[in-house]
Amino acid sequence: MSTRLAGRARRSTLALFTGAALATLLSVTAAGAAPLAGPTDSRATAAAVDVYMQDTPADIGIEPHALNPLWQSSDIKVCHTAVECATSQNPIVGQRNYIFIKLRNPGPYGDSVMEQGTILVYRTTPGGGAAWPGAWTQIGAMAVPVYPGVTSVTIPWDNVPGPGHFCLLARWVSPNDPMTFEGPDIGVNTRHNNNIAWRNVDSVALTAGGQAQIRPFAIGNTLTRPARSSVVFSQNGAPFQTAGGRLVADLGPTLFERWVKGGKAGKGVREVGRNQVEIVDIGQASLDNLELNPGERLAFSLSFTATVPTREKTAVNVTQIGPDTTGAARADLGGVRYDVTVGQRAG
Repeated sequence: MSTRLAGRARRSTLALFTGAALATLLSVTAAGAAPLAGPTDSRATAAAVDVYMQDTPADIGIEPHALNPLWQSSDIKVCHTAVECATSQNPIVGQRNYIFIKLRNPGPYGDSVMEQGTILVYRTTPGGGAAWPGAWTQIGAMAVPVYPGVTSVTIPWDNVPGPGHFCLLARWVSPNDPMTFEGPDIGVNTRHNNNIAWRNVDSVALTAGGQAQIRPFAIGNTLTRPARSSVVFSQNGAPFQTAGGRLVADLGPTLFERWVKGGKAGKGVREVGRNQVEIVDIGQASLDNLELNPGERLAFSLSFTATVPTREKTAVNVTQIGPDTTGAARADLGGVRYDVTVGQRAG
C-alpha cells in the first residue's frame, strides 16, 4: 500500500474508533460530537497529510473529540505588534494588529511531510450561536507551506472596527487535508475538523471604584425552527466577589421580553432595572428559557465593575447552552472567557 493510501486508511480507522469511543463521553453536553446525518465524510479520501490546530492544551488532533472548553484555543493569539506577545491581547481599534496562528504537522492522520495550504481567519460578535458562514466576517488569509513541527503564521489585521471585542475563527484549507464537513454549527465543525480552531477570550481591566467595562455578548439559533437556550455563568480562580465585583447583563428590550415570556426563568440572578439583570451568584447562575427564532442572533451587553483591587486572577465564563443541528438538546453553542483584573485607582 502506498504512503498516501496508508494515510487515508489510518485516518478513516482512527475516526471510526474515536467516534465510537467518545459517544458516552459526549452524552452529557452533546456539544456537537454526535455524527451528523447526511454529510459526506471526506476522511475516506484524505491524503497522508494532516495539519491541525489545538482546541485545548490536551488536543492531539483526534476527530471528533470531547475536550472542553472548545472555544479557548491558545493556537490563536492577537498582538499589537508584529513581535509575538506572551499573552493574547484585545485588539486596538482603528490600528493594525496581528493575529498569530500555530499550525501543527503532522496530526494523527498524517505523515511528516510538508503540506501547502491557506490559513483563513474570521471574526464575529463574541458569544454563541454564530452560524457558519453567514455570521462570520473574513479578516485575512495567507497561503503558507507547513513543514513538520510547529509553524507560526502572522496575519496583519488592519483597521480593527469598534468596539474591539471579537470571537475569532481560524480555518486551515488544503486540497490534501480537507474538512470532514462543515455545517451551520461552529461547535460541531470545530469538534469534527482538527483544521478549525476557535477563540473567545477577552481581557477586562478594571480600576477599583472606577468606570464599568462593557462587553458585548450574542446568542443565536442555527436551527430552522424556534429554539430555547440558556446563558450560563461560571468562574475560575479567585471569585469575582472578592474584588467587590458586580456583573450586570443589559438584555435590551427584545431579549428581555423573551426572558419575561419565558417566565423569567433562571437561578442566581435578579432583575435590577429596565431590561437589566444582575448576576448575583456568578459561579453558578443562568438565564433560561430564552426563545430565539430560526437563524436569529441577538446581542446584549455585560457590565463589569469592582471596588477592591486584587492581584489574584479571575476568569468569568459566559456560555450559551441549547440545541444544535446534531439533535443534542443541551449543547455548548459557544461562550467567552473574561479574564478580569482589578487595579488600584490612581491618586
